[in-house]
Amino acid sequence: MTREDLIAFLDREFPQIHEGGQTYFLEEIGPLSARMRMEYRDRHLRPGGTISGPSMMTLADLALYAAILAHIGPVALAVTTNLSFNFLRKPEPRALIGECRLLKLGKRLAVGEVSIFSEGRAGVVCHATGTYSIPER
Repeated sequence: MTREDLIAFLDREFPQIHEGGQTYFLEEIGPLSARMRMEYRDRHLRPGGTISGPSMMTLADLALYAAILAHIGPVALAVTTNLSFNFLRKPEPRALIGECRLLKLGKRLAVGEVSIFSEGRAGVVCHATGTYSIPER
């Protein structure tokens, strides 16, 4: 799928991700990779002035899903079977970038990793790994 096709698919199949205003943006699709951006909103904050874990989890899961669908096509029922997160640094209240790299893309399973950065900063704030189950076609 092209970036534009994938954006249209996500908008059509998952309109709820834009509830309260669009936050997640697909910036790039590459060979076994994708980059997503999560715009900073006050709703992403947790006590202490940091971006919440659930916000970063959504970014990672969505980046992984986008990378997979970009390569297998519009398979809405590809589902997450595992996600694991390491929160490494306190992210500042600013946009986050999720860079996904697929490690395996098989017929039934896809495995990938997502590194999340605060925009304009070099250090990884969160590292995630995930597995998706791909339904039979």
